[in-house]
Amino acid sequence: QVQLVESGGGLVQPGGSLRLSCAASGSIFRIYPMGWYRQAPGKQRELVASITNGGNTDYADSVKGRFTASRDNTKNTAYLQMNSLEPEDTAVYYCNVYRSWGPGTLVTVSS
Repeated sequence: QVQLVESGGGLVQPGGSLRLSCAASGSIFRIYPMGWYRQAPGKQRELVASITNGGNTDYADSVKGRFTASRDNTKNTAYLQMNSLEPEDTAVYYCNVYRSWGPGTLVTVSS
């Protein structure tokens, strides 16, 4: 099993940017696809972006053109670059690899 820890969340104004990181322990990180999820208050957890071990990405319609997922398998780390943030992006963001989840990092978009 892989241990995951997200970082990079915080408070940002609408239109701003944040870069989330997901640091993984264990070499199995590099052989699995990974996903970025978010859960807003009172809502179900949803998939925001996914990236294969080879770097192919897919995005939820709500974030296409604004978010970019990437990964560095040599560092066992994945990233989520979030631009043009909107209040609706406020949520706890989680990374997922196979059956493992990180504890999440809170992103708050507010003026």
